[in-house]
Amino acid sequence: MKQTLKSFVTVMGVAVVLLSHICVCHGELPEPATDRGKNEKQEGWKISPSLSESLTRRRPDTIYYEEKVPKYTLPDPLVMLDGTKVTSADIWRTGRRPEILELFRKHMYGRAPLGRPKDMTFKVFDHDRKALDGKAIRKQVTVNFTGREDGPTMDILIYLPKTAKAPAPLFVLLNFGGNHTIHPDPAIKLSKRWMRGGQRATDESRGRGRSSYPIERILARGYGLATIYYGDLDPDYYDGFKNGVHGAFDKLVNGKRSPDAWGAIGAWAWGLSRAMDYFGTDNDIDHNRLTVLGHSRLGKTALWAGARDERFAIVISNDSGCGGAALSRRRFGETVQRINTSFPHWFCENFKKYNRREDELPIDQHMLISLMAPRPVYVASADEDLWADPRGEFLSAKYATPVYRLLGLKGLEADKMPALNSPIHEGRIGYHIRTGRHGLTEYDWQQYLDFADKCLKRKQNLAGKSEITHCVTVQPIVIRDDDGKNPARINIVEELIDQVYGRAGVDVRFVKPILYDSTAVSISRIDVPPAGNLCGPFFRRQTQRGD
Repeated sequence: MKQTLKSFVTVMGVAVVLLSHICVCHGELPEPATDRGKNEKQEGWKISPSLSESLTRRRPDTIYYEEKVPKYTLPDPLVMLDGTKVTSADIWRTGRRPEILELFRKHMYGRAPLGRPKDMTFKVFDHDRKALDGKAIRKQVTVNFTGREDGPTMDILIYLPKTAKAPAPLFVLLNFGGNHTIHPDPAIKLSKRWMRGGQRATDESRGRGRSSYPIERILARGYGLATIYYGDLDPDYYDGFKNGVHGAFDKLVNGKRSPDAWGAIGAWAWGLSRAMDYFGTDNDIDHNRLTVLGHSRLGKTALWAGARDERFAIVISNDSGCGGAALSRRRFGETVQRINTSFPHWFCENFKKYNRREDELPIDQHMLISLMAPRPVYVASADEDLWADPRGEFLSAKYATPVYRLLGLKGLEADKMPALNSPIHEGRIGYHIRTGRHGLTEYDWQQYLDFADKCLKRKQNLAGKSEITHCVTVQPIVIRDDDGKNPARINIVEELIDQVYGRAGVDVRFVKPILYDSTAVSISRIDVPPAGNLCGPFFRRQTQRGD
């Protein structure tokens, strides 16, 4: 009995949010920390030589061959800027993770000037419990960021499974064409915003993008889907940051923006967090099982949103490429210079300093993925999408793995790229490369649904295992702001507690709700009744008041 209790306490020390001071040794960044494409093992997926040749003829100044990838050395996510090695979950959580987050704010994505606006309001203007021929609940919600009629707003379109007997888990993502394009449902509000190509939305465009949003399949698997038109937050063109939420919230100094002010990706990510604020008020949504997903530039956005806002239970990047999941130092396909030239409004001004100087960056994208730990994260690539550098996306996931291992978790359980259409789901970092081009496909969704099933559907009990010796009950906690307003039910630690306790042979039973106010900045405690001589762990959480 004493030995079992000793083993349990040891396991508790590895959890990032279950703060103890047990040191966990880690290895160096997995080889090759200094990497050249030609030295990378080529089993599994390989680039089509004819595709590389064709793309090179089209863009002769762009790298499409592995042997042309320059030699580079990645910064170690487990070494602080002052050279201190990160040897425990506590040092990662309180030291290195905030340091990396700040580096991305300063040098790449910029910093949002605020978190949740104090006057923000929600208005549910559509609530149909018999949508899609009775298969779904449809809601449409206007989020008014300032509470003023002439202030900036965004519309959230939500579909939930009608057959759900409990609050439903949810995938949330931004879309490119307007909410009305994801499904031909005539009840979806037709957007009046700026549209790509300069055209206004019309009824003829309803459902135009539905192939990327298999709503019926998602609902049949027991999940809901929520989406927001990214143009509601910021039009995707350079306008001096006059429109969208930039114009409403930017803090200017002598009429100028700071070099680390948020760009469009920062604004889009900020909007996803404001959607999270709404979800916390909706009792039809399981606030504990929310997955943020994004494709292409919105995959970059999903990663940044997931890094900033830990309320997202899973973070998914689909073909996000440069500025998303792909390593910048490889300079394969799209580069830092190219992306800053073509899309000068996406990142903060400081990022332009690293055009053709990627090796001087104090960060690279494996460090962005590491910020998701201990939460699950998924990175996906496409065989013909060399512009997004599939191998660079895989390597980012691989080189984030040491952080997960530091926390006692599996990361990307692969030493080399998998073959086409051979997804890796074993650890907390998932990956696949599929046949085809740049896009969000049904195959991608199938993998994401399977991964969500694995990560979000907790084992209800472990009583059939002989090693179970204790049962603990995690009591409710309340984290509030100064005046205790607007608490929302959200369980932010359930999955991790279940994994850590379960690995120690303890059946965890949760008492709901866990109350959480997204405007709070505080430290609170999870009270765990003693099992023998066990003590309750502590949990620290700092929420956003802006960056």
